Amino acid sequence: MAQILTSRQAEELHRALIAYLTANNLSNTAAALRAELNLGEDAFDATTAKKYEGLLEKKWTSVVRLQKKIMDLESRNSALQSELDNATPTSRQNKDPVSWLPKSPARHTLQSHRNPITCVAFHPVFSALASGSEDQTIKIWDWELGELERTIKGHTKAVLDVDFGGPRGNTLLASCSSDLTIKLWDPSDDYKNIRTLPGHDHSVSAVRFIPSGVAGGAGNLLVSASRDKTLRIWDVSTGYCVKTLRGHAEWVRDVCPSIDGRFILSTSDDYTGRLWDVSIPNPEPKTTLIGHEHVVLCCAIAPASAYPHLATMAGVKKPPATSAVEFMATGSRDKTIRLWDARGTCIKILVGHDNWVRGLVFHPGGKYLLSVADDYTLRCWDLTQEGRCVKTIGDAHGHFVQCIRWAPSIVKDVPGANGTDGANGDSNGTPRKTAGAQAGGDAQIRCVIATGSVDLNVRIFAN
Repeated sequence: MAQILTSRQAEELHRALIAYLTANNLSNTAAALRAELNLGEDAFDATTAKKYEGLLEKKWTSVVRLQKKIMDLESRNSALQSELDNATPTSRQNKDPVSWLPKSPARHTLQSHRNPITCVAFHPVFSALASGSEDQTIKIWDWELGELERTIKGHTKAVLDVDFGGPRGNTLLASCSSDLTIKLWDPSDDYKNIRTLPGHDHSVSAVRFIPSGVAGGAGNLLVSASRDKTLRIWDVSTGYCVKTLRGHAEWVRDVCPSIDGRFILSTSDDYTGRLWDVSIPNPEPKTTLIGHEHVVLCCAIAPASAYPHLATMAGVKKPPATSAVEFMATGSRDKTIRLWDARGTCIKILVGHDNWVRGLVFHPGGKYLLSVADDYTLRCWDLTQEGRCVKTIGDAHGHFVQCIRWAPSIVKDVPGANGTDGANGDSNGTPRKTAGAQAGGDAQIRCVIATGSVDLNVRIFAN
C-alpha cells in the first residue's frame, strides 16, 4: 500500500499509539507494537511516553471539530451562492427596494422584555415600533436608533398582538391579551390607555385596524380574533362591538383585513382559513380555505403588486382586475405555507420550514413572500420563480420566531398621523430617508422588517 504519511509522521503516530495504549492499561498490546516497531526502552522511555500522552485523543477530536466546521462553511457557501444566482444585478447592490431582501446580521437587536415576544407593529409615520410580550408589557422602541422609548403596562396577562392604526391624523395603538381585553393607547398623549374593550369570552389572539373604505369608512373600525371561536368588529370611537363573526369551529388565531377594509381573512385551530365580506350587515364566510393538516397560525393578503406573479402561478392568462383580495397566504403547524386564490383554490404549497410557521408578510414590491417559523429561520420565497425559497436567514433568532412585520410604505402628499407630514415627517421633524420610490410612484417602500422571538429579542433588518 502506498505510504500516505512521511516517515517522521509515521514515527510520531506510532509513539502516540503506544502512549495511548499504555495510558489505557493495554500494556500487552503496547509491548507487542513496540516489539514489531523495534522501539526499545532507549528509544521510548517513560519521559517520551509522557510527552505523547493524550496526543492521539487531541488530534482525533480536533479532526472531528474541523470536519464540522468545514461542513458548516460549505453549507453557508452554497446558501450564499444560491443567493447570488437568484439575485438580479440591482438587488445585488440592494439599491432597488422592490428587490430588497433582509440579510444577516440584523441592524438592531432590541432587548428589554423579560419573557417571549409575541408581536410587533410599526407606527405608520414615525420611526416607532411596538412589541408585545408574555411579560404582560408593551414596549415602544425607536427602530432607527435601536433604543427603548417606553414600557406600557396595563394588561394583566400575556400581550398577544399589537397594531397601529385608526382614524387618519389620529393614530392609535391597539393591543390584545390573554386577559380577555383589547386596550387602546394614544401615542400623542404619552400612550395613555384611553379605552378598554371587554366582550370576548377567552384569550384575544389577534387585533388589526380595518382600513377606511367601508361601513362608516372613517378608519374607526378594529377587528379582533379570539379563542372563544369568534371575530369581533369594534368601533374604536365608541368602544362598542358592532359585529360578531361566527363560523370557525375552534380558536381563531390570526386576522388580516384587506386594503379597502371590505374583506377580512382569518385562520383557526379548525385547520381552515376563512374570507369574510364585512361590508354586508351580517357577514358570512365568503370563501373557506381547506387543505392544511394542522392548526393554521397566520395569514396575509397579497398586495396588488404580487397579482401578476401569483396569476402566472395559478395558470391564469392575465392578472385579475384589481379587487382587494385576489390571492392569500396561510401558514400552519403542518410546517407548510399555502397560497390561495379568491375562490379558495390552493395554487401552491411552499415547503421548507422544519417547524410551525408563525408569521407571513408579502414584500410590498410584490415579488416575494417572507415567513418566520419555530425553526429559528426567516425565509424569502420568490413568487416570480414559482414560490422557490431563494433566501434563508438561518440565524434570524436563537429560538422560535413568533412574529414578523414590514414597515408600512410612506404615502406621499397625504397628511400623516398626528398632524405631521405623511410624506417624510419624522417624530423630531427631520426628513425621513427612504429607499427609493415604489414603482407605483405614490408610495415609497421602506426596506425595514421587525421580528420577535422566544429568545426575548426584537430584531430590525433594514437596508
